[in-house]
Amino acid sequence: MFRKQPLKISEVVCRNLRHNGLETPLRQMRLLAAWDKVVGPGLARYTVNKFIRNQTLFVQLSSPALRSELSMHRRNLIARLNEAVGAFVIAEIKFY
Repeated sequence: MFRKQPLKISEVVCRNLRHNGLETPLRQMRLLAAWDKVVGPGLARYTVNKFIRNQTLFVQLSSPALRSELSMHRRNLIARLNEAVGAFVIAEIKFY
C-alpha cells in the first residue's frame, strides 16, 4: 500500500475553488477590494462605482478631471492592481 504525499491546505482550497468555478470571481472581488489601497484614500473617495466584465475594470468617477488624469496612468494602474491580487485578472480599465 502506497502513501500519498500530504497536500498543503492552500493547495486543497485552490483545487476546490478551481473545480467549483469560484477562483476567478474570488480574484475579481479581491481586485475590487484592492482599488482603494492602490489608488489611495484621496482618489478612492471620487470612485462612485466599479465592476469587472470580460477582463475589463469599469470605474465610475465623480470628477471629470480625475477621469482624464487616471486615463493617462491606465497601464500602471492595471499592473499595480493585478500585482495586488497576485494574478492576471484585468487587461483594461475604462473610466466613465
